[in-house]
Formats: sequence, structure tokens, C-alpha cells
Amino acid sequence: MAKDEKDKEESKLEKLKNSYSKLQKKHHFPNFKEMNEDFHIEKLADPEPEILIREIRKFLGDKLANYMRFVENLLNPVNVPMFIFSIVKLLESQDKKVLEEMYKELMKIEVRFIELDLEFNEEKEAKFILDSYNSWQVMKKNMLKIMGKIDAKWDDKAETNSKGYFG
Repeated sequence: MAKDEKDKEESKLEKLKNSYSKLQKKHHFPNFKEMNEDFHIEKLADPEPEILIREIRKFLGDKLANYMRFVENLLNPVNVPMFIFSIVKLLESQDKKVLEEMYKELMKIEVRFIELDLEFNEEKEAKFILDSYNSWQVMKKNMLKIMGKIDAKWDDKAETNSKGYFG
């Protein structure tokens, strides 16, 4: 990449960070680094959005919708890839309860996301971003615990089942 192109890319990112900083101060958002680590908002630097807050909400909503589908597949494995069945067999009843609560929260977020998609309102967008970010911090910890348990059991299950099937 030529120096001019690199400078241009950096300036777009800096411009995004500056715009985000204004929103952060106005709406008490998490800092750019934290938001970017979880939701990859740096991708908003190119192309530059006209309404940044709406685009940030879309990034959050898209990621959370993906997790909602994943959790839904774990709770109701119908027409899913084989590896989902393998994971479901490793879940304990307590894990399923945590996933059910997570799913309920993700459904609420999805409904709010759709409402905001229908009609722009900066204050509601900001509230959605803050609420979703805070909910995600809790869900992320719970998901990491569950995935850690699955990962630990996965190795045990693979060792004890030597017939070539991982289910």
C-alpha cells in the first residue's frame, strides 16, 4: 500500500474515532476500543456513513442476531449442521437454562432493533446501543463459560468414542 493510501486510511479511521468520540460523550457510550473489540465498528471508516449512530446500531444488531440464531440452534436443533448436535449432547441442564435466558434477552434486542430500523430516532438509537452493549457484556461471559465447558468435554468425548463419530 502506498504511503498516501495508508495515510488516507488512517485519516478515515481517525475521522471515525473523532465522530464516535462525540457520540460517546453525548450518549455515554463505551470507549471506541471496547466497542470495536466486540463489534468491529472500525469497518465503518470506509465508506463513511452519514448517520454514524445508526450504523453502529446495525453492527451491534447484526452480531447479536447471529448469536441469537446460534443459541436458537442449540436450544432447538432442527435442520442444523452435525456439529451442533455434538455440542447439544455436551450441554448440561444448567447451561441450557443460561442459554434460554440469553435467548430471551436476544429476542428482546432483536425486536427493538427492528423497531429502530423502521423509524430513526437518535435518542432511541443511543439507548439501544448502550443497553445492547451492556447486555452483551453479561452474555459474553456466560457464553465463554459454556463454550469453555464444551471445549473441555469435547476432548473427553472424542477420546472415549473411537468409532469415528463425534456425536
